[in-house]
Parts: sequence; structure tokens; C-alpha cells
Amino acid sequence: MPVIEQIAAREILDSRGNPTVEVEVALDDGSAARAAVPSGASTGEHEAVELRDGGSRYLGKGVEKAVAGVLSELGPAVIGLNADDQRLVDQAL
Repeated sequence: MPVIEQIAAREILDSRGNPTVEVEVALDDGSAARAAVPSGASTGEHEAVELRDGGSRYLGKGVEKAVAGVLSELGPAVIGLNADDQRLVDQAL
């Protein structure tokens, strides 16, 4: 049973030069995965709401607040969980 051991998050630039969130998950068996979540071009009513910083950084498009949320809320919610149990991880989030 691989257990989520560590969550890291950072602000990166996507292929269009826009800031986006990248998260890395490390498991106790030594494996790790990384994913970036660039915003899409579509803006339909069912799209996820973006959390942007505002202000002058990247014309207000920075994502430091979103990164902080991953580190302070989402990470602690899943650390220690069985990474194979998708339902459990989803419920924790």
C-alpha cells in the first residue's frame, strides 16, 4: 500500500508564458509524480474557477495564493493516505 508522504507545489510558467500551479506527490515507496494544471482556452460554465493573485506580478495572473493553498490545506489533507484508494483521496480533498 503506497502512502502519500510529501506534497510539494510551485508556480511555473505554462507553454503560453502564463503562471500555473505544478504539484509533486512523493510516496513512501520512493515513487513520485508531477502534474501541472495550465488554464484552458475555453471558459464554459462548467470550467474550474481560477485562483489568481491579482496585483502587479504577471499582470495579476500569479498563482502564489493557489500554491499556498496546496501547501497549507490540500497537502496536509492527503499526507498519510493510501495513494491507491482514489475515493479516499478524493473525499479528503
